[in-house]
Amino acid sequence: MGCAGSSQNKKADGMGSSLQTSPFSLEENVKKIRKPKPWKHPQPITREQLNQMREEFWDTAPHYGGRREIWDALRAAAESELPFAQAIIDSAGVIVTSADLTTCYDERGGKYDLPKYVLSEPTNLIRDI
Repeated sequence: MGCAGSSQNKKADGMGSSLQTSPFSLEENVKKIRKPKPWKHPQPITREQLNQMREEFWDTAPHYGGRREIWDALRAAAESELPFAQAIIDSAGVIVTSADLTTCYDERGGKYDLPKYVLSEPTNLIRDI
């Protein structure tokens, strides 16, 4: 016997044991992250200016609320390649509501808004020659 929403499945281990399973898959509740859509800064900026903006954001964001360990995880994810970023987000328990990471929540309901400039480069970045 089980809950109304559960079902019994035969395990393919040759022993015929049965397991109670949820009708909801954990993977259905995990949002896969992606790079933000291309965006343009109001004025062309250099890589040095972009890095300065990013440093200022990461240095000040924790002072406006949220947990430091979540901010650290978000920074590590923002600075990583997508597969690593996904692993960081998943292991930190971050709830992603927008797949580009611009809006996230922690397990306690704290909201974390990330500007696109910490997640990707603008289309009008002045490249070093």
